[in-house]
Amino acid sequence: MKLIRPDELTLAIEALEAGELVIVPTRRWYMICANARDHDACARIYAGKGRPRAKSLAYILPSPVAADELFIMTPAANQLATAFWPGDLAMILRWRDSECAEQHQPVGVPNALVTLDPGVLGQLAGRSRVPIAATTANLSDPTKTLGPAITAAEVEGFVAESELSVAYCIDGGISPLGNHLTIVDCTEPQAKITRSGVVHDRAVNAAIAAVT
Repeated sequence: MKLIRPDELTLAIEALEAGELVIVPTRRWYMICANARDHDACARIYAGKGRPRAKSLAYILPSPVAADELFIMTPAANQLATAFWPGDLAMILRWRDSECAEQHQPVGVPNALVTLDPGVLGQLAGRSRVPIAATTANLSDPTKTLGPAITAAEVEGFVAESELSVAYCIDGGISPLGNHLTIVDCTEPQAKITRSGVVHDRAVNAAIAAVT
């Protein structure tokens, strides 16, 4: 794995499009990424992390418009997107098209975990010609890790321990938040928080209340 600067994002994009894995920083922590339609590349992430296959990877939207094009956006989902995207909130959304969903199995069928990132990860998704699947850069076994990597040095430790072949890690310094995405299930008319995280539950509920 080679460390690169944020202004060398093109190298990471080219690697993803070639079927390789890359790791990029977010405000929360570092994320390992693959082409969401490359099932073999995504399978390498699952194997390296020891991640249960039942836990889907996240789909990183390339733009706000893509959310409505690809997924069924309920009134609550639209309100949450307006309030918090791009940002540190993810939604469980239902794919509009089942055939498209099957092409993106690593991020979930018939529902996917979807987010729009405000930083380097979002830039990666926006500029790439392939869809981006991502998850935290750490082993899934909590007894073998301190948690997701928040520095490039911790990324290097994760890559060594997991024995994953990673083309590049974009060194974005220290991820300051050290916390998860907040996840809201928006597959039904009544949205429901399924995991607390960076975006406070009260803020989520305030946004949802605006449409009820």
